Amino acid sequence: MKKKKWFMIALTVVCSGLMMFPSFATKNNLADAKKKKTAIEQEMKRAKDTLAKLEALKGDAVAYVKKLDASLETLSEELSQLSTDIEAKEEQITITTAELQEAESTEAVQYEAMKLRIKYMYEKGDSSYVDLLLQARSLSELLNKAEYIGKISEYDREKLDEYTVTKAQIAEAKATLETEHAELLDLQEQTEAKHASVEELMVAKQAEIKAVEGKIDAAKDEVTDYQKDLKAQENSIKAIEAEMKRQEEAAKKKAEASGQTYKTQSIGDIKFIWPCPSSGRITSKFGARTSPTKGASSNHQGIDIGAPTGNNIVAAAGGTVVVSTYSYSAGNYVMLNHGGGVYTVYMHASKLLCKVGDTVKQGQVIAKVGSTGYSTGPHLHFGIRVNGTYVNPSKYVSP
Repeated sequence: MKKKKWFMIALTVVCSGLMMFPSFATKNNLADAKKKKTAIEQEMKRAKDTLAKLEALKGDAVAYVKKLDASLETLSEELSQLSTDIEAKEEQITITTAELQEAESTEAVQYEAMKLRIKYMYEKGDSSYVDLLLQARSLSELLNKAEYIGKISEYDREKLDEYTVTKAQIAEAKATLETEHAELLDLQEQTEAKHASVEELMVAKQAEIKAVEGKIDAAKDEVTDYQKDLKAQENSIKAIEAEMKRQEEAAKKKAEASGQTYKTQSIGDIKFIWPCPSSGRITSKFGARTSPTKGASSNHQGIDIGAPTGNNIVAAAGGTVVVSTYSYSAGNYVMLNHGGGVYTVYMHASKLLCKVGDTVKQGQVIAKVGSTGYSTGPHLHFGIRVNGTYVNPSKYVSP
């Protein structure tokens, strides 16, 4: 009778199946909506606070845009970190899901085996064990059969314990998955909220540039500031090119003096690759154009490639970083020296990932697409300089 009672308990445990443990909890849509609304409101308040602090700079376009770009760069870094966190969380969810599926597969096998075993035991009842003992022809055989029966009972208990452990693992995996999904949703909501904040700041920046355009028509000081920055940027680039040329000539003389051949490459020796892998959309070509913003050059010294903020900008060829800085006109920009008077320039980045003196390989990520500087939308301005003059990049690269 004791054995029947034990099997009754086992049968209850097995037949209860998934009811033993809580299933995946359904998300409360109302709570999610409120949480999402709160996240967006917090980010929008942050954006408005930033704009309020910059109100005193209105009218000083250079200072205003620089400050806005700094705030946008911070947001870009936060978005980049969120993207990394989301990828890690999705990977963890994939691992946990696989573990859950494996546990559920094991549970299914154990469940069926336990059902068959219990069905057999109920059909045979205690009599099968009693008959087995009565068939013993000696005390030694009786003891062996008793030990055998004990081991069968022990085996049954072990299998029940294993099944219980598996069920506990399933419940734990489901609880973990629920937590991870909730954390993933939270990260995605934070990302959406920060994008709303970026949009708010970009609207303010576009409005300020629009105001500058109006003043350009009236020949106000802002156009002079913009032109001054362009001129300073060009002079800085020319000074760097002159120094690089001086160093190359000195290296050449030194090599020749020691009887060695100094190899230099021309632009024809370089096989460039497309600098923006995520987009092949050229929004502004090289040369004469209608300026996208008043005051901007109508003789475009590169090509503009439209792409979402945060996308990769890669080195079109291997080289050395000679510029990695910010300017009001170019925003965050990088310039690479490829030798032989050949340089590539990458402007308006949201983030710079290299510093002056770094040696970079072709295809290496050197920055992220953005809209810093005198720009009203995310894009990469890509230029190629040969011996101090910009040339048409479309002759050397294609999407």
